[in-house]
Parts: sequence; structure tokens; C-alpha cells
Amino acid sequence: MQSIGKQNVIIKISSSLNKKETFRRFIFISFYAIIINHSNITVRKEASMDYSQYIQNAQQHIAAILEKQFARIEKMKAETAFTDYSKLSTIKIGIVGGDGIGPFITAQAKRVLEYLLADEIKSGKVQLIDIEGLTIENRVACGKAIPDDVLAELKKCDVLLKGPTTTPQAGDPWPNIESANVAMRKELDLFANVRPVSIPDQGIDWVFFRENTEGAYALGNQGLTVNDDLCIDFTVTTYEGSYRIIKAAFDYARKTGRNKVTVVTKANVIKTTDGKFLAVAREVAKDYPEVEWDEWYIDIMTAKLIDEKRRRDFKVVVLPNLYGDIITDEAAEFQGGVGTAGSSNLGKRYSMFEAIHGSGTRMVKEGRAQYADPCSIIRAAGLMLEHIGYVDKAAKLFSALEICTQKEKRLVITGRDTGATSQQFADYIMETIQKI
Repeated sequence: MQSIGKQNVIIKISSSLNKKETFRRFIFISFYAIIINHSNITVRKEASMDYSQYIQNAQQHIAAILEKQFARIEKMKAETAFTDYSKLSTIKIGIVGGDGIGPFITAQAKRVLEYLLADEIKSGKVQLIDIEGLTIENRVACGKAIPDDVLAELKKCDVLLKGPTTTPQAGDPWPNIESANVAMRKELDLFANVRPVSIPDQGIDWVFFRENTEGAYALGNQGLTVNDDLCIDFTVTTYEGSYRIIKAAFDYARKTGRNKVTVVTKANVIKTTDGKFLAVAREVAKDYPEVEWDEWYIDIMTAKLIDEKRRRDFKVVVLPNLYGDIITDEAAEFQGGVGTAGSSNLGKRYSMFEAIHGSGTRMVKEGRAQYADPCSIIRAAGLMLEHIGYVDKAAKLFSALEICTQKEKRLVITGRDTGATSQQFADYIMETIQKI
């Protein structure tokens, strides 16, 4: 057997290791070297990785984010009162089709509005305005979540009825452009996303107040890829932003007689931002001694919504942005899915009402767009009517939707040619309104 000659062996050990770990590794490698007849061993400590440039880049990135947030806080502090629609000579309603199935279902909601507001449109009290250009193709071409010309048209209106828009995600052919919904909420300061879910037969009468301009979504496209090993996203909570959404929920509970508010966070783990939201809720609650309130963590709250005994106790629910998005989709399933639920996005100067589902691009590709369910956007139109003062007309529309989707069900939407088209279902709703 041929023996292996002695060789010089250099062992590099990171300087970040403590003395005990360095010694342990030295002993192990020395023992191994003896076995293979390598006797000349040198231990050299390798310099630690220099992260200073990464840290400097991150500091600059975070500083830019903080500057924008401080400016937003000052803007919130300077807010004026809510719009009084009864004092407007003409209420301008913008109709925004959006992407995918959006133009198909929004067209049906517009028909329902034209039917319910026929006298007001004729007299000039209400004006319906079609706004084009909020499509993924146009947004990408302009390199903006909302093209400047489209934003200018949106701001000429008092309220908006908006179809779903496409938000690119990793792997899509589109570039990383900000969500049109998120951008619109920020540009128009639509801080309150209000989603009602009502199923009287099951004792469900929920109204969710989701904070709309902060949380994880507000900075969703401003995350930081530090290097190949580390990525960081941000969430933001401010006193002003938390106060106004929580106050809106308590005001609504008092005004409607629901008289109970549930505050949802994960403050036991997300201690800083969720902790701030909960602390503000405790402060606001002191001004409403007649309104009962409690606090729940988001994980157990999602479970208790399906608890038939416990869920009847929930009335008005207020929660940060991300949690609100998740839990309202779950809640919508109780009344037939996200295709049936509408959504209000309220600010002091502007308000926007929308379907809560996605743009359904697959249905368009498969030639099924005409079978898309219009109920969510039509319900949103009802919420808009209620918001601008046409409460009786909204009540008739909600009643018709309940008859058509939960009681009578003469027509059914399946998303395919086995069911009704969106136009046929809109006709069904208007025929039902006539009978009420």
C-alpha cells in the first residue's frame, strides 16, 4: 500500500464563530488530517462578510418611504368634512369597466342604475359618465397604476362604480406595476372599505370596516431586495389612519343600532403596528360608552365566523387592511361567494364602489365573459345609491337581489352556457324590482 505524503493544509474558519465553536472545529479537522497523514495544519480566521453597502442602500430606501408617510400623515390631519350629496346640483357617477370580465358586468350594473335613476338622470340631478383607459394594457403602456388622464377623469366625479382590474404577480407577462385599486385608494384617500354580509335566515348581519390605505398593501410594491439571501416587505400603521377607520366603525354602530364593534388584530405577535391599531381602538371606544366592543385575533376570528353559535354575536367588525381583505372574502362565501358581495371604499371627498372579485381573465380567454356573475357589481351599485342618499331605491335593489339569488332563484348563474348570461340576470333583477 502506498502511503500519502505530508502536505500543508490551510483551514479557513469564519471570524464570526465564538472561541468554543472555533476550537471544536479545529479538533475535528485536526483529527481528520492525522488519519489521512496530513500533519502540517494552519488555522486562519477568514474576515466577516462586509454588509455595509447593503445596509446603506436599505437606509436610503427606508428614508424615502418615511418621507412619503410623514407627508401622508400631514395630509390626513388637514382633511375636510364629508361631501353632502344633497347639496350638489349634479351628482356625477363615474362608470369604470376595468379588465377582463369587468366591462361585461359593469355594463349590466349601469343598466340597473339607469333603470332606478331614470327620473334623476332625466332632470340632470344625476349624471353617469363612462371612464375608459383603466386597463392593464394602458396602465403598462403608461408605466403607472393609474394613467394621468384617467386619474384626471376620476377626480371630476363625485362617486365611482368600478369593475375589477388586473394586478400583475410574479410570473405574469406584465411588469411589476402597482395595483390600480391600491393606487386609487391612496390617490382619492378612500380610507374605509365597507363590506356588508347579510343572511337573515342564518342570523348573519355583519358589516366589515377594513382600513384601506395602510397595512401591508400600502407599501406592497416598495419592498426591499437587500441581496440574494434577504428580502423585506413593509407594513405601516399610523395614529391618524387607525383613528379615522375605527371612529367610522363606532359611528356606524351607534347610528344603525347594531351597537357592537369587534376589533381584529394579531397584536400578540405583530406588536408594533397591530399593537398601535388596538391601542387606538381602546382610546376611541372610551367616547362610545353605549357601544359594546371586544377584540379578537385574526386567526381565531376566521374560525369563529363558521361557528354557528358564536358568529351571530358579530355585528360591526373593524380591522387592518390585509386581515380585512382575507376575512371579507371568507364572509362573502356565506351569501354565495365573492361574486355576490359588493364593496364600498369611502373617503371624505370621493367614494368608490366595486365588485370584490378578480378580473376573471380566464373566462374571457375561454369565451365565457358574457356568463360572468354581475351580482357583486350590482350590489356595489346599491351601496352607492344608499351612500348618495337614495336609500329607498337601494332597499328595493337589495330586496330584489335577495329574491333572485337566495329565495326564488328562477335564473341561476353558473359561469357557463349551462346558466344565465349576465344580461339575462340583470333583466331578472329589474323585473323583480318592478314587482316590489
